[in-house]
Amino acid sequence: MAHPLVTVLLGGVFGLALAAPPGPMNAVIAEESVIRGWVAGFRAGLGAMSADAMFLVLAYLGVVAFVERFPTVRAVMVGVGGLLMLYFAYGAASEVRSHDLGAGAETAEGAGFWKAFTLAATNPYQILFWLTIGVGLLEPGTVDVLGQMPYLGDRLAGALVVSTGSPALVVGFFGGILVWITGFPAALVLAERRVESFAPAVAAVSALVLAGFGVLFLSDAAGTLL
Repeated sequence: MAHPLVTVLLGGVFGLALAAPPGPMNAVIAEESVIRGWVAGFRAGLGAMSADAMFLVLAYLGVVAFVERFPTVRAVMVGVGGLLMLYFAYGAASEVRSHDLGAGAETAEGAGFWKAFTLAATNPYQILFWLTIGVGLLEPGTVDVLGQMPYLGDRLAGALVVSTGSPALVVGFFGGILVWITGFPAALVLAERRVESFAPAVAAVSALVLAGFGVLFLSDAAGTLL
């Protein structure tokens, strides 16, 4: 059995591997960071991580399995998630068009947290992760850490396989996510201070990412419901 510290570090690698790739959550974190500062970006990251923690508990209790048993419920969640992403994409695009990104700092405190939490909570693919791999972190077995990484998982499959069933692995997993949601906003804020046009560019990319995933989710929902 691996030393608990080693298990925590491996869990951290797992958390980083899943948190770092581009996607709607990182788009929200990026937008909040460059427009409203590091604290806002960190809060958005905490929102997404809080949803993961909620899903871990619900998956362990068997509650979220309900979603997979009823395709219509899943499709509705996908559709709601898609609409929310398009709504937030519109907000990000509006901030770019205004040419006054500093005005975004007046947004209600904590709004980024709830924006990220809501998007994560209506993301059925996140639920599916916790139904399968996520809840398995607490059960004896193994998990292919890098094989679960979005976009690159197929190429990295088998490179880092660790034993599951240890609370230390879960602690490390969320620790890895915490490292990302701390460092990613800090790096963006630092870049924004050095490059004047950085904030509008990041907001524009965030809008495109959210819009793209929104359309994808709506298409998925329509394919199931129609």
